[in-house]
Amino acid sequence: MTENENRSQSVNLLRRDVRFLGNLLGEVLLHQGGKELLDHVEQIREMSKSLRAQFNPAVFAEFKQTIEKLSPEIRHQVIRAFAMYFQLVNIAEQNHRVRRKRDYERSAGEASQPGSIESIVAQLKQLEIPTHEVQEILKDISLELVMTAHPTEAMRRVVLDIHHRIAQEMSRLDDPTLTHREREQLKEQLLSEILTLWQTDELRDRKPTVIDEVRNGLFYFDETLFDVLPDVYGELERSLNIYYPEHDWHVPTFLRFGSWIGGDRDGNPSVTSDVTHQALTMHRSLAIKKYIESLKQIKGYLSFSTNLVEVPQELWDSIAKDRENVELKSEHVWRNPKEPYRIKISYMIEKLKNIASRSASETVNYYVTPEELMEDLKLIDRSLRHHFADYAADEYIKKFVRQVELFGFHLATLDVRQHSKEHELALTEILNKMNMVEDYSALSEENKITLLEKLLSDPRPLTSPYEQYSESTEECVNVYRTIHAAKREFGENCISSYLISMAQGVSDILEVAVLAKEVGLYRKQPNGITLQPVPLFETIEDLHAAPQIIHRLFSIPAYRESLRDMGDVHEIMLGYSDSNKDGGVITANWELRIALKEITETAKQFGVKIKFFHGRGGALGRGGMPLNRSIMSQPPNTISGGIKITEQGEVLSSRYSLQGIAYRSLEQATSALIQSALMARNPQSDVREHEWESVIEEVSKVAQTKYQDLIFRDQDFITFFKESTPLNEISELNIGSRPAKRKNSDRFEDLRAIPWVFSWTQSRYLLPAWYAAGSALQSYYQGDEIRLSHLQNMYENWTFFKQLVDNLQMALAKSDLVIAEEYAQMIKDSAVKDRIFGMVKEEHKLTTDLILKITKHQEILDNVPVIQESVRLRNPYVDPLSYLQVQLLTELRNIREEGGDDADLLREVLLTMNGIALGLRNTG
Repeated sequence: MTENENRSQSVNLLRRDVRFLGNLLGEVLLHQGGKELLDHVEQIREMSKSLRAQFNPAVFAEFKQTIEKLSPEIRHQVIRAFAMYFQLVNIAEQNHRVRRKRDYERSAGEASQPGSIESIVAQLKQLEIPTHEVQEILKDISLELVMTAHPTEAMRRVVLDIHHRIAQEMSRLDDPTLTHREREQLKEQLLSEILTLWQTDELRDRKPTVIDEVRNGLFYFDETLFDVLPDVYGELERSLNIYYPEHDWHVPTFLRFGSWIGGDRDGNPSVTSDVTHQALTMHRSLAIKKYIESLKQIKGYLSFSTNLVEVPQELWDSIAKDRENVELKSEHVWRNPKEPYRIKISYMIEKLKNIASRSASETVNYYVTPEELMEDLKLIDRSLRHHFADYAADEYIKKFVRQVELFGFHLATLDVRQHSKEHELALTEILNKMNMVEDYSALSEENKITLLEKLLSDPRPLTSPYEQYSESTEECVNVYRTIHAAKREFGENCISSYLISMAQGVSDILEVAVLAKEVGLYRKQPNGITLQPVPLFETIEDLHAAPQIIHRLFSIPAYRESLRDMGDVHEIMLGYSDSNKDGGVITANWELRIALKEITETAKQFGVKIKFFHGRGGALGRGGMPLNRSIMSQPPNTISGGIKITEQGEVLSSRYSLQGIAYRSLEQATSALIQSALMARNPQSDVREHEWESVIEEVSKVAQTKYQDLIFRDQDFITFFKESTPLNEISELNIGSRPAKRKNSDRFEDLRAIPWVFSWTQSRYLLPAWYAAGSALQSYYQGDEIRLSHLQNMYENWTFFKQLVDNLQMALAKSDLVIAEEYAQMIKDSAVKDRIFGMVKEEHKLTTDLILKITKHQEILDNVPVIQESVRLRNPYVDPLSYLQVQLLTELRNIREEGGDDADLLREVLLTMNGIALGLRNTG
């Protein structure tokens, strides 16, 4: 079968699944709403498809009239029907991704799939990379994926659970051994789940608490990551043993997950020090639960009897020690004295259970550290191998050991984040009460640095238990006390980074170090610094200042010396969302690349490696892209200190809700990480790259001016934005615990990047993801064919430019200016509407035309037909939701302007938001 035939067959299977689920949804609609509801949905769907196939003004007018005439009762159900269709399509597409991977592996035989772990290891061998260099690469690479609670996931946890069950049942459709009756039963089960989904409220009736968000994040550890993550390590070791059999491989820990959920207090007053402690407790509880579940399973398997095998004395000695120190309830004592593994595991389970109650009793025996659990596991491993039960050791113990290495008792390292201003205000009060400085915040930056450097070297405390501090200062210091206590209770790795939002000077970083010193997290000796201040550079201006700030910071002897305790590695976070909001997509991407390179070179002068933390969102306007592409888009010489990347919102459910997809995503990331490390070791300098960089530098300047002329300098733009998007109504969609604005302010600067991007996506503009790109590229091209060939050459041969252009393609494909114009009709001042929408429309056409020229495509996304087809198939189902949203917003705003309100109307608006988000996916 040819590749095209394979692809065609694959697409047909996806269409089969979508049609199957669509038909089941139709049955549910008929059952729940009668023929009238189904007929309305079918009529709107057919008209929408017809309009997408060929626009006809008469059909368009009839289409809009049909939507406008829907009664409120039917309209509500129609909205839910289209939104639910996307839930089912997304499940089908996720299942199809798992199927495609399995089909590839089945048809390829022993050949490895591109982007797989085996393919990159085979490449290392083909390039004759020696074993010792492979070991060095694996020792140097590091990737930490950090879950955040940014409110971009509109689905409730209960809905995710139903999706999970539907996905599991859908995967059985491909089983050729199912009988006719079993297929009928499967259909009935799916029908029941879809009915349950229809009768489950998809909207939250309240904003989630931070603890709700912690619980949602833990869902992915429980369902997939606890098993999938060690499987990635297992596959890497398997591949290394095939291609480098002369070495006994145990891959060092290079890939792990972290979290912000429960630690990110920037602009979220709900994240208190108590909440942070509660989040850490929940982390530990899940880790212990998973270990106990594993041990109970293993206990069932390890039935080896000393009547038949001889176990080493050290196992008996360990059991004797446990028997003496660990009290077991009679029902938990293993009664067969000839089965030592089951006896030993009974004590191990009890010691894990005792961890949570250890503070209640000094006599309870428990595992103090994960290393103690590891010692017991390795003891069992040695014992099994002693009587040649190697298969059992590999099958049951090896993965468990890796899980303990990865998750410890803390599960995931929790980052703490706070706005820089909070530390400045706290220190201003503390230093004033100490009669050291009357008004610290009024000092110049240089005077602040001098004072903070002196305080950092002074062992004396700044705070006194006899002083009364303001509530905000007390909470600020309490966070550090909580971190210090948490490290003793949950382990040193439970928290290691303290992120500083809006870090704009050296003092912002030193303030955190001084406050950390106050509670013992920063000491000259013996432990040094155990909490690293991590500046977050967000705006274009911040990115420009970052290299100089880092140079000045590392020039301070006391601070530079403290980095030795961190392995001479310093973490720095770069914000993709705010830099894009500040300067536009081309300028943000370019300035981030420049900052990466310049900060790396600056740190190198001081013998420091930088671990870059990339604050990417799921949306195109916030740096969103597949995980492997986001790794490959980094300049190779900037990854030596490690990489951190945020994973948030709908990205979590799309990447990590199914084990097969989670595994594929993480194996592609591993492959990309090794590939980047190899490139960094063997740099292939392209002489043309300097020329290309100078082109983009000029293009970026034009892009920034064009973007900021509209966003910041056009006095009517804010009116255009607020009135032609559902910005104000988004805050009423209960999808996150954090406010939409940093302050209670209507200033554009105080608007968070998430509602900024989400608003433009809902209204189908997707403006932040492409605006100003056309004018910027045109400024270089200017109709010159030679210059066009330069741009085409850059697209074909320069990863940075290719990623940038491909992201523009995705944004253009998902945007729709015909529908966006409907949203623009909500603007009261027609002159403002006509002028600004005209500019936007002209820029959209210019950008589309130039991207097609640069890529040599006939249509946008010709290079990824699977995504192109997905967007094409989804649009007719998203369109009705968009027209309905405009109608509903218009009605709701008219009512509110007259001082009234309509809860039912608002609910319908929020339902359309859910549906559009589901339909467009990486919405942000």
